[in-house]
Amino acid sequence: MKNLTSLVLLSNCLILLCGLCTAQAGENEIRQSLQLKLPNIAKIEHINKTPYAGLYEVVIDDQLLYTDPQGLYLFDGTMIEVKNRRDLTEERRRVLFAVDFNKLPLELAVKKVKGNGKRKMAYFTDPNCGYCKKLEKELSKVDNVTLYLFLYPIFQGSDEIVRNVYCAKDQVHAWDDLMLKGIAPAVATCKTPSDNVLALGKKLRVNGTPNLVFVDGMQVPGYLPSEELEKHLGDVK
Repeated sequence: MKNLTSLVLLSNCLILLCGLCTAQAGENEIRQSLQLKLPNIAKIEHINKTPYAGLYEVVIDDQLLYTDPQGLYLFDGTMIEVKNRRDLTEERRRVLFAVDFNKLPLELAVKKVKGNGKRKMAYFTDPNCGYCKKLEKELSKVDNVTLYLFLYPIFQGSDEIVRNVYCAKDQVHAWDDLMLKGIAPAVATCKTPSDNVLALGKKLRVNGTPNLVFVDGMQVPGYLPSEELEKHLGDVK
């Protein structure tokens, strides 16, 4: 019986090792195939087998794609789990492209402290973005948080408005008046960090506004209601 148990354990170990070797072989084969067929790609940053449909996820030039086990085809799209209607692609993007919050250049942001300010959140926002205005209304219901606003002028005409906000004597007041009351800031001129903010957004793969960044590194593109914001912000004693 003892020998039989040892054989079973040894067999299980061999199966596990073979599985790992096969996965590694698949990743290597995919990398070689893609590099051969797409010699001009900048960098294959990541290859990992997914738990669905035998596909592998591949990150190429900051883009999440899918491929078959031989690396013969590339799929660009969203993977949806039909049963629960989960956007699996977006969930993986949040993990793969997570941000180190402590390394964000917060000096480029407009800082807004509410209540004790113990909780933190950063976000990219544009004054001409409708969902950014909706986000501000939801954030008005959230307290005890420090908000770092990266003014991200990607809509037409936004660069001038952003400049006026940055150059206002009270940036937070100017922004709140604009986004919550529709009162445009007075025309002003000064040096702004807009170019650096745009470069930061590109580095972090920010393709639209609003784009939220929480302290756990998770990026959430789009607007969230106050209830969801509270869940992500959590409780800080």
